[in-house]
Amino acid sequence: MGIIIRQSIKGTIVTYAGSFLGFITTMLIATRWLTEEEIGLARVLLEAATLLSYLAQLGITNSAVRFFPRFKAMGARRGGFFFYLMVIPLVGTLVAIPLYLLFRGPIAAYFQERSALFVGYVDWIIPLMFFLTYIAVFEIYANLLMRIVIPRFVREILIRVLVAGVYILYGTRVINLEGFVIAYVLVHGIAMLVNFWYITRLGALSWRPERQAITADTRREYLRYTAYLMLGVIGGGIAARLDIFMISGMQGLAAGGIYSIAFYMAAIIEIPSRSITAISTPVAADALQAKNFAKANELYKKVSLHQLIIGGLVLLLLWANIDNIYAIIPRGDTFRHGKWVVLLVALSRVIVLFLGFGYTLLSFSRHYRWALAFTFITVAITLLANYLLIPPLGITGAALATLLATVITYALQQWLVFKRLKANPYTRQTARCLLLLLALFGLNYILPRLENPWLDAITRTTILAIAALFTIPFARLSSELDHITCQARRHLKTKPPRRD
Repeated sequence: MGIIIRQSIKGTIVTYAGSFLGFITTMLIATRWLTEEEIGLARVLLEAATLLSYLAQLGITNSAVRFFPRFKAMGARRGGFFFYLMVIPLVGTLVAIPLYLLFRGPIAAYFQERSALFVGYVDWIIPLMFFLTYIAVFEIYANLLMRIVIPRFVREILIRVLVAGVYILYGTRVINLEGFVIAYVLVHGIAMLVNFWYITRLGALSWRPERQAITADTRREYLRYTAYLMLGVIGGGIAARLDIFMISGMQGLAAGGIYSIAFYMAAIIEIPSRSITAISTPVAADALQAKNFAKANELYKKVSLHQLIIGGLVLLLLWANIDNIYAIIPRGDTFRHGKWVVLLVALSRVIVLFLGFGYTLLSFSRHYRWALAFTFITVAITLLANYLLIPPLGITGAALATLLATVITYALQQWLVFKRLKANPYTRQTARCLLLLLALFGLNYILPRLENPWLDAITRTTILAIAALFTIPFARLSSELDHITCQARRHLKTKPPRRD
């Protein structure tokens, strides 16, 4: 876990810094300069392009993790691995574009009545899809080389800074709405180029295929594995985005914009997962390749526990300050309609943090076909729940549908992971962690609320953070976390030297 902890800490620092910028960009700049409808437009464009990029990738970002250990052993050129990593998504892009154009008409018809603004810019989904595809490809290559910090910086900080600039340019009328969409797309093109520049700095890239590295058995296994996994990834992408698509189609882009702001706040909880999972996934792939199930199970427990601790604490601070956040952001009374969306989606994110690595183990084991079945179940439940709950409950119904789908599918998934791989994340520390989090939530509710939202947020966050810092070691949750908290406590108690 040494390299995992080091890279995860660095990556988490970058992603939390990015989240701070994201808060400013989304909660202060976007809400100040964009209408709810324009926020919804940007979100739907991004999510539609992201979904299409999953098809264009042809499952390569997942398959690369599974098969890289074989290529890594073939010398400095790694069997031409980078060549295949570049070409396969290019083929996927040439497949995705005609399919998108085929369904462009029905997509436009679905959004025409309540989200006509989106229909005028649907063609920008194609270049945005291409940029997102290769951002992911270059990032996964860096992850495989155990270098996650710079790609994380690009995704979490660079893109947000550039997007903030686009918002301000549009809000100050330097560019019109069409220029806003074009600039928004080009931001991701810049990010793609920066990621490519970085991986060229990690070592020589092999641009030539080495056909001897692709045996007949490897080719058959890759095609079989990727076919199942790609369907799973696309299905998972659909399930994750059905809420915003169905809200925008049934309630309008303005409702989608309010939902997007609330969803963004809840998504902060996933930040630890991005770094920990990114660096842990190649380790899990190596363990399962060697049939070392004991190591995989141990990794599952550690990853899940650390993500539950950090994700639970972020949920605590988020919900403790939810009213303060809406009081601070521009037009907070309008966006406050998404308050319960924050809680419901945040709870679903904590479940994903805790049990999500089980899906990773399943995907890289010989039981990966089961992942596809769970994807279909998720899509079906999400679609049905959104269809039933959005009309009476609006955006809160969509959030409730997300939580219900998450609980059902992850419970079924964990049952299969335990049955097939004998792996589970539950330990005594899990129960202690949940009790500690409940106690901290209780502390939040007995704290008096101050009238000034800024002062209340600072005071409440400080008290809860100090309480967590001094109680986590007593719960004996994690030796790694105990070491970090002990160092932090020592730093707090150390007085700075006097200067004469």
